[in-house]
Amino acid sequence: MKKRCTVILLAAGQGKRMGTKVQKQFLEIKGKPVLGYSLAVFQGSPLIDNIILVTGEDQMAFCQREIVEKYNFSKVRAIVAGGAERYLSVWNGLKALDDSATGTCKGEGYVFIHDGARPFVTEEILERAYEAVERYEACVVGMPVKDTIKIADEEGFAAMTPKRSLVWAVQTPQVFSAPLIKEAYTKLMASGRSDVTDDACVVEAMTDKRVRLVEGSYNNIKLTTPEDLKLAEVLG
Repeated sequence: MKKRCTVILLAAGQGKRMGTKVQKQFLEIKGKPVLGYSLAVFQGSPLIDNIILVTGEDQMAFCQREIVEKYNFSKVRAIVAGGAERYLSVWNGLKALDDSATGTCKGEGYVFIHDGARPFVTEEILERAYEAVERYEACVVGMPVKDTIKIADEEGFAAMTPKRSLVWAVQTPQVFSAPLIKEAYTKLMASGRSDVTDDACVVEAMTDKRVRLVEGSYNNIKLTTPEDLKLAEVLG
């Protein structure tokens, strides 16, 4: 039997490197907001039951009116305010899992954590991630790197060249059993640590659970710079 799946969709970033007045998740690709692309995939997926949208506190009303209601994203059960850092936004989203008003999985099932600035997630990626989380409880989407990677020392010299076949570029969604990711983030918040860059890092640091790598797509790009937006126009 399929377990309930909730997406925590992160859309609270400022996107300063994009160099635009409008936050990158609200920019348009072919007349549609970036955030709307991933929302449409989650809305149409038979795997996804609920969506918790995490955005800036001053953008919550805009998201409700101009994105959720305008495009009829009925799976969005709650819009919550994000934090100053990504991990704080995830924490706020996780806390909403136990809010009876959201109609979410209430601490059970699986949690898909996705960056709103990655518009090209697909149903195939979701299916592969679901299969992996069922088996391993923790997985992240990514792709093997195409380039040779160098590890630098503190003086800027090449110190090590890892085997390319073992190096992956991590993407989202990152998917976990709800109890596991809640346990990991609860311990993180109690620890006072802030040196975490993604959700897999939190699980790795705060639990003994290994995180499975799952094939994503080279098209599952994150929009960070103006060049990324140009590429998105082609991919979209």
